[in-house]
Formats: sequence, structure tokens, C-alpha cells
Amino acid sequence: MHQTCTQIAEEMTLIGEDDEPPSQHGLNIPSLIVPNLLPFRYNSLIQNSRVQTVRHKTQSTTKTKIFRQTYYPEINDKEWNDWHWQISHRIRTFDRLNQILKLSYNEYHALVNSGVQLPLSITPYYTSLLSVDDPDQALRRSVVPTINEFVKMPCESDDPLGEEHQSPVPGLVHRYPDRVLFLLLDFCSTYCRYCTRSRVVGHGAINAGKDRLNKAIEYIRQTPSIRDVLLSGGDPLTLSDEKLEWVLFRLRQIPHVEIIRIGTKVTTVLPQRITPKLVRMLKKYHPLWMSLHFTHPDECTPETHRACSMLADAGIPLGSQTVLLKGMNDSVETMTELMHELMKMRVRPYYMYQCDPISGSSHFRTSVQKGLEIIKGMRGFTTGYAVPTYVVDAPGGGGKIPLMPDYVEAHTHEKLILNNYENKCFSYPDPLISGEKAVLQ
Repeated sequence: MHQTCTQIAEEMTLIGEDDEPPSQHGLNIPSLIVPNLLPFRYNSLIQNSRVQTVRHKTQSTTKTKIFRQTYYPEINDKEWNDWHWQISHRIRTFDRLNQILKLSYNEYHALVNSGVQLPLSITPYYTSLLSVDDPDQALRRSVVPTINEFVKMPCESDDPLGEEHQSPVPGLVHRYPDRVLFLLLDFCSTYCRYCTRSRVVGHGAINAGKDRLNKAIEYIRQTPSIRDVLLSGGDPLTLSDEKLEWVLFRLRQIPHVEIIRIGTKVTTVLPQRITPKLVRMLKKYHPLWMSLHFTHPDECTPETHRACSMLADAGIPLGSQTVLLKGMNDSVETMTELMHELMKMRVRPYYMYQCDPISGSSHFRTSVQKGLEIIKGMRGFTTGYAVPTYVVDAPGGGGKIPLMPDYVEAHTHEKLILNNYENKCFSYPDPLISGEKAVLQ
């Protein structure tokens, strides 16, 4: 007797409740998905997913090779390139980090005191990219805590985007009419010091248990206006393949869910996570998109290139999300170089975020004017594909508000006066019709 898709889904179970590190064992869910029981459009997708994945050879920078020889001489390539090994050997303590980096005063006192809200966690791979003796290096500043995190400004908040007030069920944020943010877990392999969700990330507040996930999925099922689901966290790709597929399979059973997106930073901090097995599984659930978190061009290594190539070869559109950070990537030159590197990896620059006013983040935030200067310095001087949309995520849950430099000089009764990227004046015939307001108004 044949089972229905619903019966098969009900029999699928999550492999344990904890996700740190993810389980290496579990049900082989692909074997449970019988093609002739699925809707036709996914039938063909699953069959097409059997096409052999292109092999991508793993390479490393000289810096990473020297780091491995110094701190992990006994670890072979197979272990180093195993994402489970990377997670289980994260740098999580003062003692271990102090063995590797020459800690500054600000770093030392942040680590020996317990006042920081966000835990310390850095994969060995990403640690290999950090400067040993320069505490102002962009990558190091992004993951090593400093005493600046103890300073909370009046304008800052633990939940600046008001996500807690827009959460109909635990771990689900419904801010926009047609899409939801689905937080699968609160674990990341590496914690960014400017994280918007530092109030929950790394504290065990959001688990990947079946009951909680089912409640969120049921809310999506019962809300027909939702056509787009963004999976985030924490980092959803730190789940096992089996757990992630359990979620994707159930979402694909909901007729009104058209698009599934995954927000992740593993391509940057844990590129070993992108495996042929993972890619084969993801290909079954198109249309599937990914938003990748990048901060600085130094993150664009051979390992990252390989990970992005595997995802792109699987037909997954890749977009980037970059937070504008003071003293780290807040120049036209650095931001342009990052976007060019992303384009070479087939990652389309998507958003450049103004840093959210999260508690203890004042040392990371630039002025909004600085962000506008960067966009103006890129527009026209490089391809439009490489220019991200600059946005402020409005505090209090107002959503993303795009910001653009002002290129309109004046609007007369006969024409629009515009400035181009070289600050030269041009006019465009655009007579004002009676009752219309000028563009500048």
C-alpha cells in the first residue's frame, strides 16, 4: 500500500534536539522521498538533481597553510576539510585564543571578564585568516570581543528591529505581508560581534526541536499570504543535512510557498560545510535562493570560491549581504574590491546594511552619510551589478528602507536637472503637468 506525501513527512523525525555540533548520523531522507508521490514540478527537479556534481579541488592560502602547520600539525587534509571537525574544534576560550593571537588590552579584558553578551566562537579555518598581531585587522575585529561591547548607548537595544513583537510563534518573524523569517536554531559556527540577534544567538534560546519547528511550519501553512520563506538563525547550514531537508521537504508541501531562501555565513567562516552531498540535497528544492554574509575582501579565499562555485553550479542564485562597519569596510576602495571579488564567485551584491543599533555596537557604526558616500563612489565607476542596495533596517520593526545619493539638482516646468556620477549636470525633458509635484518635493 502506497503512503501519501503527508504520511511520509509525518514519519520523518529530527535527529536529536541539540545542534552543537550537528549530528553526523540520521535518517537517509532522500531514500524516503518517492518521486512518483510528489507533485509533478518537484518530480522532474528531483530527477534532474541526480546529475553528477562537478568536482572542485580544495586549495588554501599560504597563510592558512602556515597556520595549520603551526597549530594543527597532526591534522590531515581530510580532517581539516571536515566541517564537523571544524565545528568541534572551534576557538571558544580565552586560553586557546591567547595561544594563537597577541591579544590587545581591549581584547584581553573583554575575554577575562564576563560582561559580553555574545559568546566567543571562531572556526579554526576562519582563525587562520586573522592577523596574529594586529587587533585592528577587519576580520579579527569582526569576531574577537573587545571592551567596547560593554558600552551601551541610549539609542541601542537588545532587539532594535522589534522582532520579538512581530513573532506570532516562537522563532518566526512575520514583518512583511508575503514573507516570513524562520529562525531554525540559534547556533553559528562563528559569532560576529555586531550580530543583530546577539540577545538570543549562542544561548540555547532557539532550538531545532521538532515541536517548535512544526508550530512555525503550521503557521506558514495556515497563512496563504506567505509566498516566501527565509530560513535563518543562527545559521541554518550548521544543521545536519537530514534536519535541514526535513524542514525543506515540509515547506515544499505547502502550495502557496513559492520561494525558499537560506541566509548563511558558512561560505565565509565554514566553507567546508558545502559538500557534494549537501548540494545534491538542496537541488531538489528549487526555486531555492541563498543570501551569503560577507564583510571584507580578505574573506574571499580559494575555499570560499570553491564553496560558492559548488552552490552556483547547482543552480542556486547567490546574493550577498554586507554590514557597513567602521574602520573595517567603510571606504569606497574596500567595498568595491569586496563586491568585485563576490562577482568573480558568481555572488550578486544584494544589500549593504547600515549597522543595527544593537547593544554595545557603537564602535562598529558609521554615519549614514558615510554609506551614501560609498554608494556614490561606486555608482558609475563599476558595473551596476556590483553596486548593492544600501538600506537601514528601521528600528522598531519598520523594515528595510533603501537609501540613495541625491542625483536630482532641480525640477523646472520644462525639465529635470540631474547630476551624473562625475558630478556633471545634465537635463532630461520632463515637463510638469498641472497638479503634479516636482521630483524634489
